[in-house]
Amino acid sequence: MGTRKIGTAMWMGAASIVGLAIVATVYALGAPTHRLGMALRATARWSFLWFCLATYGGALAALCGSRFQALARRGRDFGLAFAAAQSLHIGLVVWLFYSAPNAIPPMLYLIVFFIGVFWVYVLAAFSLSSTLSTWLGARQWQIVRKLGVEYLAFAFAFDFAARTFGGNLANALHYSPLLAAAVGGPLLRIAAAIKRRTGAANTAGLIPN
Repeated sequence: MGTRKIGTAMWMGAASIVGLAIVATVYALGAPTHRLGMALRATARWSFLWFCLATYGGALAALCGSRFQALARRGRDFGLAFAAAQSLHIGLVVWLFYSAPNAIPPMLYLIVFFIGVFWVYVLAAFSLSSTLSTWLGARQWQIVRKLGVEYLAFAFAFDFAARTFGGNLANALHYSPLLAAAVGGPLLRIAAAIKRRTGAANTAGLIPN
């Protein structure tokens, strides 16, 4: 196994182990009637952290310079760590269906969630397999990646917005920063794309100094 694969496996393993530790802690300390809900919320936030690490790096490097290059270079590793952490969350959702069918969220929420699950594993499969990404082609892979990343950003924003605006003041205060982070990612990527295009135009001499 190459050094890169070992590094990727370590990030994925760390995301999974810490996620399992979070669930174990919740079940050890939480009230029996609230354990599953708490574990779902905690694992969602844990996976969202990895999603931010995976998707912010390139935009921050384009906007702010080399100080974020290390983060940008780890985008694939962090993306696969996100898939590992999210798999634990998905497993808890499946357990919710089995153990508490009366607590299943509304249909719209489920549709958004399961389309997100589809994109998690599509992006993970293409990131893990160079054969798949080569078969698809570099340009097409970039399009697929952008579609998947932006849909997942939307899915997180959808969830956080529902909790921010559909609950009490405590929920609003708690989820507002998460909503801002979910919405901020696409805005960062748009700003980075504009800067890249402007820089390319300047380099080509298309924009006068």
